[in-house]
Amino acid sequence: NKIGDEGAQHIGEALKINTVLTTLNLWCNNIGNEGTQHIGEALKINKTLTTLNLANNRIGETGTQNIGEALKVNKVLTTLILKYNKIGDEGAQHIGEALKINKALTTLKLFDNKIGAEGAQHIGEALKSNMVLTTLILEDNKIDAEGAQHMGEAMKLNTVLTYLNIRDNKLDNAAERALKAAVRTEVD
Repeated sequence: NKIGDEGAQHIGEALKINTVLTTLNLWCNNIGNEGTQHIGEALKINKTLTTLNLANNRIGETGTQNIGEALKVNKVLTTLILKYNKIGDEGAQHIGEALKINKALTTLKLFDNKIGAEGAQHIGEALKSNMVLTTLILEDNKIDAEGAQHMGEAMKLNTVLTYLNIRDNKLDNAAERALKAAVRTEVD
């Protein structure tokens, strides 16, 4: 399906009144920033959706901001999959700001989103205070040694993240070893 932004609007309206749906898979549906506005508004109200898959859409910085604002007030979403989008460092900043406030999200998948050192810094800062997220996948981004340093500093303070995947980034062997030494979690 390619429901696009218009379809996302209809799904958003339905989510505002739905009281039974727990998992929504919108993988590869050509949803862009406008569509995430409707999904985000629904997430602010919905009390049952625990898993949302928005992978492989057209979500950029603005779309991530829409989702991030929703995460600040949503109390039930535990899994968010945003892999194969283009959120970049700016989008990672919005996610990081949301993670500082959100007390429900336990799994976040940001695979292949063009996140670099700056984005890793924002997420790392959030992880210093977020004590809910247990799984974070940052595989196949643009995180380098500087980004790994930010993540490592965060992991020294974070006591709940049990799985961090940073495979296929721009880390050299020394950066990988330093990050693994700094964490109490499984690093992949």
